[in-house]
Amino acid sequence: MADIYTLGIDVGSTTSKCLILKNGTEIAASSLIPAGTGTSGPGRALAETLNDAGLKLEELAAVTATGYGRNTFEGADFVVSELSCHALGAAALMPGVRTVIDIGGQDAKVLRVSPAGRLERFLMNDKCAAGTGRFLEVMARVLETDVSQLAEMDEKAKGVVPISSTCTVFAESEVISQLAKNVDIRDLVAGIHASVAVRTAGLARRLGVTAPVGMTGGVARNAGVVRALEKELNAPIAVSPMAQLAGAYGAALYGFKKKEG
Repeated sequence: MADIYTLGIDVGSTTSKCLILKNGTEIAASSLIPAGTGTSGPGRALAETLNDAGLKLEELAAVTATGYGRNTFEGADFVVSELSCHALGAAALMPGVRTVIDIGGQDAKVLRVSPAGRLERFLMNDKCAAGTGRFLEVMARVLETDVSQLAEMDEKAKGVVPISSTCTVFAESEVISQLAKNVDIRDLVAGIHASVAVRTAGLARRLGVTAPVGMTGGVARNAGVVRALEKELNAPIAVSPMAQLAGAYGAALYGFKKKEG
């Protein structure tokens, strides 16, 4: 029996993620390009993943597009909401998870997932940059560091400098003000992470938190935010090493299930 290869591409606002599944279970290849919708990112992610898998586009049984820019991707057999794909992907990467927190570049989502990996309910914050990856990027720029360094700085913090503003613009001014007071920058980073956690936990509580809890999206790679969220929710949070690829994984899985009938 011939192997079935399905591809999922998650076209985000800031990052393009692509993944190929072999027979619905084995990851044949994946890629992550730090350029999202409206850029060369999706095309580069697709080309890199096909090359790594040693496959041609016509050898794929299905291509499923998801994410913020899913409708701009040409050549997809299926176009599916990122909510459904993140639910499917999270359930596959973290079996048994019932609540999924996804913090992306431009929004934050909390999903209730059925034991079978189906999306049951969700709440989303897409009106404000606070509590998103964009918020962390703005804060990192103010601190004259890279967003990838924030988790390590948080780990060395001895305290937490609270950030009370819920608006990105005002929070930026607050951080600048704290820097002028010569506070420990690591404690300030811990405060920034706590601010993200408070907003996200509030969203999660409105939906209702059912354990086990898992986290997907790019911000899941920031251990400082994960720890702050665990503290806010008083619950452990599972994070897969492939957390940022959950949407693409779910899209590839969706295509496989469709082809399987």
